Amino acid sequence: MHALLLTHGTRGDVQPFLALARALETAGHTSLVAGPAASAPLAAAHGVTYHPVDDGPLTLMGDPDLGGAMDTGLRGLRGAAHTVTLLRRITPLMRRVHADMAETADGDADLVVYLPGTPGGHIAERLGVPSVPVALQPSWVPTRAFPAPGVPWPSWLPDALNPVTYRLTALALRGQRSAAEEFRESRMGLPPRPGRHDPLRQPDGTPSTVLHAFSRHLLPPEAHYPPQVRTTGFWFPPPDREWVPSPALEEFLASGKPPVFVGFSSLPTTDPATTGRMVASAARRAGVRAVVASGASGIATGTGEDHVLTIDQAPHERLFLHCSAIVHHGGAGTTGVALASGRPQVVCPFWGDQPFWARRAHAAGVAAAPLRGQGLTEDALASALTRVVNDTAIVERARTLGERVHAEDGTGTAVRQLERVARGQGTA
Repeated sequence: MHALLLTHGTRGDVQPFLALARALETAGHTSLVAGPAASAPLAAAHGVTYHPVDDGPLTLMGDPDLGGAMDTGLRGLRGAAHTVTLLRRITPLMRRVHADMAETADGDADLVVYLPGTPGGHIAERLGVPSVPVALQPSWVPTRAFPAPGVPWPSWLPDALNPVTYRLTALALRGQRSAAEEFRESRMGLPPRPGRHDPLRQPDGTPSTVLHAFSRHLLPPEAHYPPQVRTTGFWFPPPDREWVPSPALEEFLASGKPPVFVGFSSLPTTDPATTGRMVASAARRAGVRAVVASGASGIATGTGEDHVLTIDQAPHERLFLHCSAIVHHGGAGTTGVALASGRPQVVCPFWGDQPFWARRAHAAGVAAAPLRGQGLTEDALASALTRVVNDTAIVERARTLGERVHAEDGTGTAVRQLERVARGQGTA
């Protein structure tokens, strides 16, 4: 079986597809991953065959419009205005992405596995093979159990209205409809047909097999999905066995009790230096040591803080095992690795699906109540850290849930499902 895998976005959107490519290879199959050029070095590090495409909306990182969206968390009238502005700017950028992905339509794939928002369904139709959409968060298949992650929705509305929010998620793709229509007609030579932009349906109208690349253990028990939806578990890449801590990090880890980890990935903060000082002060008040990953957000804790070490980055699946708790932004990928590590968490969501994962980790009893990233304070962080490192019930629940998440074999389950789809057997 040869699979064409299409994704786009930040590392959290690309790395799961690289993990799937590795699992396909282990199972004796081949694959090609098409994704943003910015992730080509990451793909090379994973040993994955990769087709780089235009970075598209990634070029907006650091842009004032994106910063404004993060500041509001896409909530309220200001958030809605920023959303409309971003969608207008994203559409022409996605045309470039689509044009580059069109080059993959000349291959001999047996199926196309893709992130909604990429033209995977149209390319699969051109090739005459099945398409399998991948959800990195439960935002596409309607359920009454909760609103679609990332959609601002009043909590006081009845659950019966929750399915409406999934239509709003689909509207985000509709904002790129002109680019998709142009791609479909001009690049793929495909005629119009009903439902041609619906990732949940195949060209003949039958339901698509949908892969949920996250853990069922984080979903409410009443989140009932139809049989064509398979919640596989998180898609973790093989651990980076070659990683060795820097001398400074190795010395810091060995010089006292396991530290907490603090990192917010690529999410910008309005004042990285102030944020860093706040984190250092909160850690001191909580009586913990901390490893702070500056990452693209540029958090800097300053000098003279012997209880804090600032690093650029490190593989989470390795570093988290040396930590006592994990403070993070709530991205799906980081949430999955934090869960698998078996460590308690403090989740500080900024926008998108992050508040959903923060609430679910708290509901599972492995994290403190969510702290909004844009309004994080020293008092709140110190209090949350004190709780998660000292509450034995939270620590034990995190350990137990970590064992369950780690045992799910998300990529292995996904490969077995894709094998069935390629054979025309659908969902098990």
